[in-house]
Amino acid sequence: MAGGFGGSGAAAGRAEFYEGKITGYFILACIVGSFGGSLFGYDLGVSSGVTSMDDFLKKFFPDVYHRKQAHLHETDYCKYDNQVLTLFTSSLYFAGLVSTFGASYVTKRRGRRASIMVGATSFFLGGAINAAAMNIAMLIVGRVLLGVGIGFGNQAVPLYLSEIAPYRIRGAVNQLFQLTTCLGILVADIINYFTDRLHPWGWRLSLGLAMGPATAIFVGALFLPETPNSLVERGHLEEARRVLEKVRGTHKVDAEFQDLKEASDAARAVTGTFRNLLAVRNRPQLIIGALGIPAFQQLSGMNSILFYSPVIFQSLGFGSSAALYSSIITGSMLVVGALVSMVTVDRLGRRFLFIEAGIQMISSMVVVAVILALSSEREDGQFGQIFHVASTTYLDNRT
Repeated sequence: MAGGFGGSGAAAGRAEFYEGKITGYFILACIVGSFGGSLFGYDLGVSSGVTSMDDFLKKFFPDVYHRKQAHLHETDYCKYDNQVLTLFTSSLYFAGLVSTFGASYVTKRRGRRASIMVGATSFFLGGAINAAAMNIAMLIVGRVLLGVGIGFGNQAVPLYLSEIAPYRIRGAVNQLFQLTTCLGILVADIINYFTDRLHPWGWRLSLGLAMGPATAIFVGALFLPETPNSLVERGHLEEARRVLEKVRGTHKVDAEFQDLKEASDAARAVTGTFRNLLAVRNRPQLIIGALGIPAFQQLSGMNSILFYSPVIFQSLGFGSSAALYSSIITGSMLVVGALVSMVTVDRLGRRFLFIEAGIQMISSMVVVAVILALSSEREDGQFGQIFHVASTTYLDNRT
């Protein structure tokens, strides 16, 4: 973990004495910091579209392209059944998983800002290599670098936003990461819709444009302040107070600054961190909060649907352009959902949104399952009719 800390019991008593306003410096920090989410979002959206583009498949996965064009009597999922194509998509997530361990160290020892810059640099290099890829090896190397960038960004950005935000709007500010992730998906879907018509290099443009948000984040990070929490944690008390005063727009930060110091001292006093984490008294928080909620959010399959949405739409009978256009609609709904959660999270609370989102996810997954089942039944029925006609004709010719 990054080693961030929040308020202690004393913090709850002093919170009413916190002063400050929304400053331009704070807004800049939020904008640049939150764009870390666009790295993950853009890659999620652009990769799903690129893997459905014929030009991309012809160059790197000709077998998949030929199966796709041959109209074989099998479900469209089977047409995309290729281990190397799966490696191309999954290598990013594996690299992101592994890189979070290094990101945790950098975020704690060097600060949140440094971790964000490392992630932006790696993502830029990955986008450049993918755009220039001449073989599958270059694609995989690029994807691994993109994964490292996402691992660092996803680890540091939410922490940065939470620590830089005033406590009254901390939930909404933290949701900026989710908002920019959804915006990244939407922008990528729109770009894919147009680059699909640029033959034969449109896919290169889609992948290469990932360098845009990476560049913006790196340049912006040069002007970002480090979070006061991180500076206090590393012993830079004078600089921490100076940054806190600048971000809050006031010199009256004694209460908040005292809470930061006390929280840091309390964190340092804890020994055997991981042993304490596994203690019986902490297991409910560990299992439900730290492991259960993130794990089941991923295991729900929502991200898989987002990643393969153009392929899924094609399997339902959409053409290539129509599938990409439908993905734009999906991306738009993601942005709307993120905006709604930003407005409501500090009013209605996190628990309410968990319950509401769970109900909504269950309902939508049932709808998706029914639609795919009906589509598969239709295809199986068509195949059965074709098989019956073919077998009857064969037997008639034999007699």
